[in-house]
Amino acid sequence: MTKIIKPHLILPAGTQVVTVVECRGLEGEALRRKGTVGKIIKSPTDSKHSYLIQFPDGGQVSLHRQEIAIRKQVQSLNFDRPEALADNSNLSQYIIYRCIVGSRAYGLDVAGSDTDRRGIYLPPADLHWSLYGLPEQIENDENQECFWELQKFLILALKANPNVLECLYTPLVEEASPLAVELLNERSKLLSKLVYQTYNGYILSQFKKLESDLRVSGELKWKHVMHLVRLLSSGITILREGFVPVKIEGDRERLLAIRNGETSWDEVNNWRMELHNQFAAAFDQTTLPERPDYEWTNDFLIRARREMTK
Repeated sequence: MTKIIKPHLILPAGTQVVTVVECRGLEGEALRRKGTVGKIIKSPTDSKHSYLIQFPDGGQVSLHRQEIAIRKQVQSLNFDRPEALADNSNLSQYIIYRCIVGSRAYGLDVAGSDTDRRGIYLPPADLHWSLYGLPEQIENDENQECFWELQKFLILALKANPNVLECLYTPLVEEASPLAVELLNERSKLLSKLVYQTYNGYILSQFKKLESDLRVSGELKWKHVMHLVRLLSSGITILREGFVPVKIEGDRERLLAIRNGETSWDEVNNWRMELHNQFAAAFDQTTLPERPDYEWTNDFLIRARREMTK
């Protein structure tokens, strides 16, 4: 059994623990066997000293941090997780869709801009059905990569998550399996009027936070401001035309001026309010359905799962 030990973490009194060594008395006699449950009744002030542990029968023993484990962690399945599942990087072989999003896809990249990759992974059935489960997403922060498990990806898309919808419409696709191609061909089925609520809710909350930052520090992250305005403009196009615009065309220079801090906060706010009005008008006139096509999406997910049983 693997030991999960954080030697610099001081456990508080009252924590239930399990001994990971056999406890012996001063004469070497066995007092408690390995795996005995007890409770910390006194914690040390640093990681070099021992804990006073009390057992259910009232017996006590002093043990160092490396000689005990937190009971809840011992019972976690992660302790016995197969080696093949221990490192999520092994799941990258099941990626079925890989694309580039962010500034490079928007056409707003500058020298030094990161290359953000996103996509979908679809694990084999035996891994998906296993006792240990699978992560909803696998990430590599160093490489700016994130891949969602198919079901999680679809749920986020149905909720009109902007990051996921842009994955489906980015012009920079690096890899797409036949299943992923089918999803791209039917991506409009995932669009609905929910775009209005999701985009508006996020943008309003972020601008409120920005206004607070401006009052407190007098500084703003202008790149973030630029992307919020871009997102608002994107939402208008989705409602009007039924697709997610990714590459920026007409407003590129205006958006870059915001990123470079060449536009005042008042000018940005005025443009934002104008776009909010256009967004509301587009919502009133859109031909998008009230909700996305849940039935098609569910059927697609089931067929994809069945493919992975072969």
